[in-house]
Amino acid sequence: MLVLSRKPGERIMIGDEVVVTVVRIGPNNVRIGIDAPAEMNIVREELRGGQAVPAGDATSAERRSPSSPAHRANF
Repeated sequence: MLVLSRKPGERIMIGDEVVVTVVRIGPNNVRIGIDAPAEMNIVREELRGGQAVPAGDATSAERRSPSSPAHRANF
């Protein structure tokens, strides 16, 4: 897992088509914006019906299938 530090307004590029922007940092959460092609689905993990991966638990993250499709949802 790659872990990066970003400030509000800073962006992270994933490949050539996905941009993740840090919109706001609050005391208990971080708001991010994701620009991605319309055909790429994005959804919060808890809405997929799967068990959430605890923060910092790389072994659980590695068990997820790299070929599973991403999902899109409105936040």
